[in-house]
Amino acid sequence: RSFIRRLFVEDTQAAAAYKGVAWLFLGVANSDALLYDDEWQAAKAKAPDNFRLDYALSREQENKKGGKMYIQDKVEEYA
Repeated sequence: RSFIRRLFVEDTQAAAAYKGVAWLFLGVANSDALLYDDEWQAAKAKAPDNFRLDYALSREQENKKGGKMYIQDKVEEYA
């Protein structure tokens, strides 16, 4: 959370120099348990080319094998 804030919320030298992509994979059981979602969405809106966000919701999503969705499954989607 602090790393994302330094890059996309605060006016820092690191933020000014950053040209890469920060990609957050967050895993929780249900969407009602998403931590700091408002902050993640604000960072994504502010820097859509530099901040990516993916959720793995184990009790609401299924992986490609029909099982529960975990972070490793979400990462595998992009491999």
